[in-house]
Amino acid sequence: MSASEQKWRNYEFYIGLTMAIFSSFLIGGSIILKKRALLRLAQTGGTRAGEGGHGYLKDWMWWAGLLTMGGGEVSNFAAYIFAPATVVTPLGALSVLIGAILSSYFLNEKLNMLGKMGCVLSILGSTVMVIHAPEEEEVKTLDEMAQKILHPGFLVFASLLLAASLVLIFYFSPRYGHTNVLIYIAICSLIGAFSVSSVKGLGIAIKGLFDSKPVWKHPLSYILIVTLVASIVTQVNYLNKALDVFNTSVVYPIYYVFFTTVVLSTSVILFKEWYSMFPVDIVGTLCGFLIIITGVFMLHAFKDMKLNIDTLPQVIQPKQEEHPVTEIIRFDDKQILIDSMENSVFSEQKPKLFVICS
Repeated sequence: MSASEQKWRNYEFYIGLTMAIFSSFLIGGSIILKKRALLRLAQTGGTRAGEGGHGYLKDWMWWAGLLTMGGGEVSNFAAYIFAPATVVTPLGALSVLIGAILSSYFLNEKLNMLGKMGCVLSILGSTVMVIHAPEEEEVKTLDEMAQKILHPGFLVFASLLLAASLVLIFYFSPRYGHTNVLIYIAICSLIGAFSVSSVKGLGIAIKGLFDSKPVWKHPLSYILIVTLVASIVTQVNYLNKALDVFNTSVVYPIYYVFFTTVVLSTSVILFKEWYSMFPVDIVGTLCGFLIIITGVFMLHAFKDMKLNIDTLPQVIQPKQEEHPVTEIIRFDDKQILIDSMENSVFSEQKPKLFVICS
């Protein structure tokens, strides 16, 4: 690779990084708008989204949240065109962080000291992953993209994802979706692998279009568009159901971990992004991802604890159990013991221990 090509690839990487961070701000804000709309629908007694209702479509706030999320997703999808998926996807933790901060102000979901530490860890983990970012295997044409999609390894992987998604949608979702948050989130995450792959392919098509290549004649372009639309509609539908039934602070952290894991696996199999990495970069990327997961877990697992700087000493200091003090009375002989039993010192009805010394 020449110096000019390397410089352009670095330039593309920073474009993708900037768009990924910008999308996190938009998506984090959209969480609050959509949740507020769903809460207002529940207060008015309308059929909730988790029960199959679509009354939220009449609320302007939900549409504002949808448009904001749409802008965030467009920015996020554009980031996939310029930067590796193993960098763009983990940066979605920033949207969880922003959503948690805004929830503390607009949804009365408190953010304690552990939550703030989780925010710091999420930023730290994202930074580590960016530093050790891999270089994806360059795909310049739709023909090369088609070869990768038709690779037996990816076909088996995609078939397993699709089969699992269909089983979850048609069997588990109607029966257990209202009681188990993992059902709706698993559907969104598994389908997300197809949306990310489609975006990467369409990014190649857009680049080819600017290079005056006849990409509209290639059937893969239309297959990718249909796949992208279908996957996005499915993800939005089941994400709305999850938000309606379960708490925001539960849905998005689990969704982040599931979705990121699936996308990282897809990138490894489809684009072989990890094949050109040094061992230290692989370890650094995995450690960064684990730091992000730890931060997201701390952000929401202890959200109900009343923990701050003022109450920290009380939480750390163990409670001392109070043991009843046994009163020991020492007498020199038996006669004094007998005489003292009539004394007022024993008027209280408490157990006493006598030690008789001869």
